[in-house]
Amino acid sequence: MRPITCNIKEMSIDNLISQAVAKALKELYGLDVEPSAIVPETTKKEFEGNLTVVVFPWVKAARKRPEDVGNEIGSWLVENEPAVDRFNVIKGFLNIVIEPTFWNSVLKHIADTPDYGITPAGEDAPLVMVEYSSPNTNKPLHLGHVRNNLLGYSLSRILEACGNRVVKTNIVNDRGIHICKSMLAWQKWGDGATPETTGQKGDHLIGDYYVLFDKHFKAEVEELMKQGMTKEEAEKASPLMQEARAMLVKWEQKDPEIRALWEKMNGWVYAGFDETYKRMGVSFDKIYYESDTYLEGKEKVLEGLEKGIMYRKDDGSVWADLTADGLDHKLLLRSDGTSVYMTQDIGTAKLRFADYPIDKMIYVVGNEQNYHFQVLSLLLDKLGFKWGKDLVHFSYGMVELPNGKMKSREGTVVDADDLMKEMVDTAREVSAELGKLDGLTPAEAEDIAEIVGLGALKYFLLKVDPTKNITFDPKETIDFNGNTGPFIQYTYARIRSVLRRAAEAGIELTDYLGVKPNEKEVALIQTLADFPSVVEQAGRRYSPALIANYVYELTKQYNQFYHDYSILKEEDAAVRSLRLTLCEVTARTIASGMALLGIRVPERM
Repeated sequence: MRPITCNIKEMSIDNLISQAVAKALKELYGLDVEPSAIVPETTKKEFEGNLTVVVFPWVKAARKRPEDVGNEIGSWLVENEPAVDRFNVIKGFLNIVIEPTFWNSVLKHIADTPDYGITPAGEDAPLVMVEYSSPNTNKPLHLGHVRNNLLGYSLSRILEACGNRVVKTNIVNDRGIHICKSMLAWQKWGDGATPETTGQKGDHLIGDYYVLFDKHFKAEVEELMKQGMTKEEAEKASPLMQEARAMLVKWEQKDPEIRALWEKMNGWVYAGFDETYKRMGVSFDKIYYESDTYLEGKEKVLEGLEKGIMYRKDDGSVWADLTADGLDHKLLLRSDGTSVYMTQDIGTAKLRFADYPIDKMIYVVGNEQNYHFQVLSLLLDKLGFKWGKDLVHFSYGMVELPNGKMKSREGTVVDADDLMKEMVDTAREVSAELGKLDGLTPAEAEDIAEIVGLGALKYFLLKVDPTKNITFDPKETIDFNGNTGPFIQYTYARIRSVLRRAAEAGIELTDYLGVKPNEKEVALIQTLADFPSVVEQAGRRYSPALIANYVYELTKQYNQFYHDYSILKEEDAAVRSLRLTLCEVTARTIASGMALLGIRVPERM
């Protein structure tokens, strides 16, 4: 049989069918329907077919039963579109079977397109800014930060793959009473401790003093309550808290001694953060600091006050009336002139807008801040930021532990550094037990442990719909079977092994376009062909989970194909070439998909 070819570069199989159905509607019923409005879906497994078109939208205009419309369109396609082999109709659903050899042209196009599914950004592409991480400099990063960073970084990669220019940003919360608590505790009980003298990472060192402050503060409150004070009175009267507030006032007044201590301790924290970010595999193009943005925000709010966008109360505080927008009155400056978080976010927006011509701003922040971003969006729009009204709050669910929520000040968080170390240690142990490190040098084995351990962590946190809460259990993540990172990574390594053995045997690829692929080969090619649309959908819906679950499905399909059919021992050279090409393209697509999640894949395992 002569193979069917088409210009796949301009037309995917979905687009080809959409165009053909549009022509059929015009010829059969005189209907002008845009091909873009016709969206074929993958046929459900219980029915025969590759693609399904729903015909209900045209039944009324055709004045016929859904089954008749489906049969007439299907017959037209068989007669006029060479890619269509046959069809069947189930009520108003037209199931289309693509001519098997057509899929070979699809596979060849994918194989000939190194960056298949990835759209490069042009010079005039939209500029999207993604903010994520947002740590405080009074404690190290924890499990909640890990999910935030992984989501933000992956989303940035996906948006880039969709053809956008992307700027990855971080806003560091480096000022406020919580920072002063750590500083004061270090002054009182630190005895000059430094990261060098203690051997601790700077962020861990400072985090310990934040916890220590809380311990002493609680003891003071408890003692004052024994003397007859209410809890609220005791917290206000606490000498330790009063000292912290006095330190904050000095910081605001730019006291040289307090500022020098602040810069020194923050420097320790930043060095610690950098180590954590590097191991986690995330990065930023621009970092902003609240100590720079809060004054800018105050200036912008006062400008809004002059324009009548905000109003001042008798006590001197400044507010925004958002009742006309269905919200309430929002405080922007306290009566003493100090700023609130909202003011700081406005200041950060001002600096960012001055630095970059932003078309879309995305904030990766947990769902407990949903209301905050509703208000911020309205205020930025009123203050003249063109992207303010359309800002995106990428709202995601919390990460919980099997035994409940984490609390930083009580020292009950899952530390990000400890977590990554535990994941790598577990990966090393499990991989060794299963013999997956056999024959590797110690350096290679350690690299595999790092790749698998961190890949397991990342995949576990990214495969879930971002809006949902996650209960994190490390034991579930490192499994070489099921919907896990290691399962996908091991499959990739297996494919690379097949391709290496083919190269070592001197096997050369021949023309496979005339081969009639079997059912599992067709299914695998169709899934590979779906990669660009999955990337586009993940970008549109801001969902790395779509990529993760696509790669898992692709991996499952490959393993079924690998189990059922010989590759290297296949005697027919054309069939063998088809299968080796399938291996090459599947490995490349797995690597591309995992890279969008920030996950590495091992060449050997």
